[in-house]
Amino acid sequence: MIAFANLLERLVFTPGRNAKIALLRRYFATQPDPDRGIGLAAVTGALSFAAAKPGLIRELAATRTDPELFAWSYDYVGDLAETVALMWPERPVNAPPPRLADVVATLATEHKSDLPGIVAGWLDASDASVRLALLKLITGGLRVGVSARLAKVAVADLSEGRVRPDDVEEVWHGLAPPYAELFAWVEGRAPRPDPAQAPVFRPPMLAHPLEQADFAALDAADWRAEWKWDGIRVQLVATDGGARLYSRGADDISAAFPEIVQAIRFRGVLDGELLVVRDGVVAPFSDLQQRLNRKSVGARMLREFPVAVRLYDMLFEGAQDVRQLPFDARRARLEAWYAAARPARMDLSELIAFDSLEHLAALRDGARAAAIEGLMLKRADAPYVPGRPKGLWWKWKREPLTIDAVLMYAQRGHGKRGSFYSDYTFGLWRTGEHGADELVPVGKAYFGFTDAELAHLDRWVRNHTVARFGPVREVEKAFVLEVAFDAAQRSARHKSGVALRFPRIARLRPDKPAAEADRLETLMRLVENAPTTNA
Repeated sequence: MIAFANLLERLVFTPGRNAKIALLRRYFATQPDPDRGIGLAAVTGALSFAAAKPGLIRELAATRTDPELFAWSYDYVGDLAETVALMWPERPVNAPPPRLADVVATLATEHKSDLPGIVAGWLDASDASVRLALLKLITGGLRVGVSARLAKVAVADLSEGRVRPDDVEEVWHGLAPPYAELFAWVEGRAPRPDPAQAPVFRPPMLAHPLEQADFAALDAADWRAEWKWDGIRVQLVATDGGARLYSRGADDISAAFPEIVQAIRFRGVLDGELLVVRDGVVAPFSDLQQRLNRKSVGARMLREFPVAVRLYDMLFEGAQDVRQLPFDARRARLEAWYAAARPARMDLSELIAFDSLEHLAALRDGARAAAIEGLMLKRADAPYVPGRPKGLWWKWKREPLTIDAVLMYAQRGHGKRGSFYSDYTFGLWRTGEHGADELVPVGKAYFGFTDAELAHLDRWVRNHTVARFGPVREVEKAFVLEVAFDAAQRSARHKSGVALRFPRIARLRPDKPAAEADRLETLMRLVENAPTTNA
């Protein structure tokens, strides 16, 4: 556990990408199995413990610290694990800190009622650094500036060039912690793990946002265009080992969309967009949200929110890997396959005809009126490459909408933002029941601002707090934010009756009086979906 704690501490205070990779590589090279595999699973988010929750840690802290002092300290620090790690009283214990593998095995198997005593014993045997790592592991709060991709690059580095990071991605989703066969392969002690018979996820190809300079350098003849729909990117995988539906982030969402899995009557891997579609018309994203993050769905949900997949690409045709073929060739294969198979609940993404970049720009300008998110541009000769290679695929979204809203509430962030009030709830004016204007919350944003703007907002929140509700501060209704968002959609789940898609802070408006912020009816005129009681 000491080595894992040292790794986390150094990762937090190491800013450079290559330096982080070097730290991870050294940890993987020097730690034994299964500890290094568990460390890999932890930093990539592949570990979770059903019985160990933040509430357990709060209850332990309450038994060992002064409740009022803890509350004030937690409010100042903004991070539960860090607060407990620093405040936990030292006790002379004749025992070493627990091993990482022992911690994980205990959390996975021990009965919930026995965990408080066990965790307290671990904390007593550890110093502040190990306590912090232990608590971060338990609560799933490992935010140390390392992406899953970065960790896989570090694993590939163990091979001294024999294995690429993309090769690690290829086998990753067919493996499970503590990844003994993965390390054996990259170190040259075993053959490559073979997930061919399992319906495993394949790393997707992603697009870069198209900027004006990029657009000006394009040659229209080299590119193919498709509409960019506002659903979720999915991968349909079918092998002799079964069929699965995966999200872009490799989550298995088959249980939430059983009708799609039932429609997978083929062998291969296809790429597409999951949408709610009624009578051939794509519904707003808010409708799809009704189906997301569910472990199961009932007949009513299946009936009221019918889903389909709009197919973009083909990665495997049967057992044949076609990703190295150019886009045009893969598209021809996809079209031929679709014409022969006619799969239920699937259709083909339309290739949009255009004869010039000016024509393409005009099509994109009309996307909002058609309730479409924008355009996707793909090089005709581009292979399907995992990750986000620049210059092969572009996403060209429609221009965002904006409103001037009033800051109402603020909450601390996580990780490096744990000491800052960085999550902002904002609202618009409407006429209240008694005829007076009142603010109603319409959204929450936690990005779009610079570090300097964050520091300014954090100071303002602290100096203008009027009430506290747990971790949330209510502030004076005096600060205006210009908020950008992709779409506004009606939602009966929100007090305002509207939900914003991808809200972010576009600009701070300390110059604008709060009374001059926008009204709710202004926002309601921008909604894309008709009134509904279900959205």
